[in-house]
Amino acid sequence: MKPDDLSERLLDLAVRVGKVVDALPDTRLGRHIAGQLVRSGTSPAPNYEEACAAESRRDFIHKVRIALKELRETRCWIKLIMRSELLPEARMSELANEADEPCKILGQSLVTARRNEERSKAQRVKPTPK
Repeated sequence: MKPDDLSERLLDLAVRVGKVVDALPDTRLGRHIAGQLVRSGTSPAPNYEEACAAESRRDFIHKVRIALKELRETRCWIKLIMRSELLPEARMSELANEADEPCKILGQSLVTARRNEERSKAQRVKPTPK
């Protein structure tokens, strides 16, 4: 998957999250979840965009890690909506899948970036022959 494709998926997820937030009931629990979900569900897209423009590999890793944390939080709020039966599970299960797939992609991206960072460090610190 190209970075632009993932950016688009994260933007689409943010839009869907916004629609779910607007559909939540105006109850104490609904309002609480809505506030949390709108923050966590709309932040992965801009955080990923920042990662794509990172100034270094470490900066990239840091920003992708933030995007991944927000996606995981979003997944948790979606599961809570389903378990609390605030919205129909049929509507929410598709959104849960949409949040899960970028989690896997970003998680793998972090693994790869960390591995590349370790390789780079190892190459810079090669012992000098005697």
